[in-house]
Amino acid sequence: MEVTLDIQVATGSTTPIYWQIVDHVTRAVANGELRSGEQLPSVRSLAERLVINPNTVSRAYSDLVRDGVIEARRGVGLFVTERRSVLTDMERGRLLNQALDVFLHDIRLLDFSREDVTARLESRWPTNILAGGKE
Repeated sequence: MEVTLDIQVATGSTTPIYWQIVDHVTRAVANGELRSGEQLPSVRSLAERLVINPNTVSRAYSDLVRDGVIEARRGVGLFVTERRSVLTDMERGRLLNQALDVFLHDIRLLDFSREDVTARLESRWPTNILAGGKE
């Protein structure tokens, strides 16, 4: 049975729509919203629901297959793969770049200087971002 993805895309964002879809699905898998073996909506149905070009959804799904987040079962559909305990370095880097793109876009709108942003990030790094993690 196909799951319903609660994806919202921002068409005016500097982040491409297909990246927004990839990011949403990756996060949903990582936090357990989507479980191993669950079927994703078809390219056509997700494109219709989001009112976007099916090629955009197809590209997002292709990236997710390439990254091992989902798998295509010929004649059946797209399914979430077995959850891996650790993301590959390539996946981690891609997710970091996407998060940075969103972050940089948002802070530009707030008109902070590079120095202000760097100082605030440095002051919050150990306590908020890496609580219990590596420094």
